[in-house]
Order: sequence, then structure tokens, then C-alpha cells
Amino acid sequence: MTVDYIFDFLTGLLGGFLGSDYLLLASMLVPCLAIFGFITIYALIVIYAELKVSSFIQDKVGPMGQGVGLHAGKWGLLQPVADALKLLLKEDIIPSSADRPLFILAPFMIFIGAFISFVAVPFGEFIIVADLNIGLFYILGVGSIAVLSLILAGWASNNKWSLYGGMRSAAQIVSYEIPAGLSLIVVIMLAGTLNLQDIIKYQEGGIFNWIIFDNPFVPIAFVVYFISALAEVNRTPFDLPESESELVAGFATEYSGMRYAFFFLSEYANMFVVSAVAAAGFLGGWQSPFDGFMSTPAWGVFWMISKTGFLIFVMIWLRWTLPRLRVDQLMNVCWKVFLPLALINIFGVAIWTVVFNS
Repeated sequence: MTVDYIFDFLTGLLGGFLGSDYLLLASMLVPCLAIFGFITIYALIVIYAELKVSSFIQDKVGPMGQGVGLHAGKWGLLQPVADALKLLLKEDIIPSSADRPLFILAPFMIFIGAFISFVAVPFGEFIIVADLNIGLFYILGVGSIAVLSLILAGWASNNKWSLYGGMRSAAQIVSYEIPAGLSLIVVIMLAGTLNLQDIIKYQEGGIFNWIIFDNPFVPIAFVVYFISALAEVNRTPFDLPESESELVAGFATEYSGMRYAFFFLSEYANMFVVSAVAAAGFLGGWQSPFDGFMSTPAWGVFWMISKTGFLIFVMIWLRWTLPRLRVDQLMNVCWKVFLPLALINIFGVAIWTVVFNS
């Protein structure tokens, strides 16, 4: 585990100057700072990618820095930085009628939920903060913090649009967690473990050893999981909790400045986590698609980031391609299509494994 390596390194370097308690604290702070730095840089990159991809889909140029004067740099590369600075410098307004403690708590709570999810995400064969035996279960569990945060934001704002957004998010995320979790049971059945590193190691040997190609039922599980994950992170066509055309900005209507930024930083962080889980569970994680070729630990980081990045690109692509669903359509798809499909999938994988792989 990364924390153990850092602790051993610091003990050898500073063991004669600092006690073990201070060294343990330092060894935990280093990964936390690394995760925060990664989330920040990743969010800036994905925001720029979303601006460019959306512009291409709409037959536009997107952010470009041209001519004399203050602009967003070459090819508009500094546009996400400008947007981030704008939000940082905005006035932080708290409505007089809001429940102040809960209003302040909600954006930080949702970010903490996204932040601690990264603890169990494997970036490479040896790059993981905590190699938990129940890593998959842990990510599903802490991901549920988002529900509480969005309900808090909606309730504490004392605004009907915010409350509608919070109620929608509760119904949507709780509903879609069920088919998403059931789809991941297929992965657990085949790999025989909840440990994400062990799940990835189970898929070594090239692209045709990836779990998604194990039997005809697994691709269906992957599609159900990925679409359910879209709903969990409130991405179009499932962005009903913040639907601008109906609810102004949904649960975030009364937020401004840095608190407003935390909601959307958390959304992008959650996009990475659910995509990383899909990559690790179905697409081989840090395993190379070529057996024995480009399979060193350094290449492993490249493959993991590439697979996760591709799934994030698909999320962006879908956002700018599909219209938003109605609330009744959203719930019908979950309870009448995905839930039965996920349950049938579990039985299908079990029967296939017994008949053909025993």
C-alpha cells in the first residue's frame, strides 16, 4: 500500500528526528495532498476537454486565444483556469433564510465523499493509497455520501427549486445505485474478490481475458453499470436534479463562489471514480490489452488512465448528444428495465459459469 511505502521511506529518512506518530501522520497527509492535486489538475483538463468536445459537436471552435490583449492563452488552454479563478473571486452569498450550518456543510460534504473514494482507486499495479480487501464495496459505500449532501443542499437553501433538486437527486441516486451494484456483483462472482487490485490481476493475459469478454452476459452488465453510473453522477441525460430549464440550477441554485465550484468539482471527481471502477472491473484496469507487451508498471498507469479517460470522453459525448429524460422516464428505465435486466444477468452469468467454465 502507498501509505506503508511512504511511512517506511520517511522512517528511514527522518526516523531519528521525528516520532512514529508524526511520521504516520505525514505518511497519510502526503497521499491526501497528492489526491487533491490530482483532482484539481484532472478537473481543469476535463473541463477544457468538455469545452472543446461540445464545441466540435455543435460545429463551433470553442475557447481560442487570438489577437492582442487579455485572452485564454493559445488554443484556449487557460480557459478552465480563468473559470476557476472567477469562481474563487466571486462573492460568497448565504441567503438570510437559509439553514446556515447545513448550507455551509453540504458542498464540503459532497467533495469529501468524492475525495475519499480515490483512496481505493488503483492507478497502477503499485499505485494505490489503500489496497482494501473490500475496495469495491468501499467505493460504493462512500459514494452514497453524495445523496445526503445534495438533500442537505436542497433543504438548507430554503428555496423551492433547490428542494425539488434535492428530492430528485435522492430518488435518482438511490434508485440507480441498485442496478449499478447488481451489475458489479457479476464482476465479483467471476473474480471471486472485492479487492480491485485482485480483480485486475484476474484479467491478465490480454484483451480477451478481460471480464467484459468472459461470457455473453457481461457486456450487458457493463452497459447497465455505465448508464446507471451516469445517473449517479447526475450527467445528461440524467441531470434532473440540476436541470437548468426547469429548476434554475436545482440544488445549487442559492450557491455561489467556491461553494458552487465544489459541487461541480465533485461531479468531475465522481466521473473519474465510476469510470475507474468500470475500467478496473470490466476492461482489465492497468492490464495491457496485449499479452506480455507494454505491460510494465509504467505502462500500467498509462492503460488505466487511458481506459478511464475514454469512458469519461463517452460521458461528455453523451451529454452533448442526448436530450434530458423526463422524471417518469428516468424512474421507469431504472425499475422496469435495468433492475430486472441486472437480476437476470446475475443468474445468466452463474448458469454460464457452471455449464461452460466448470
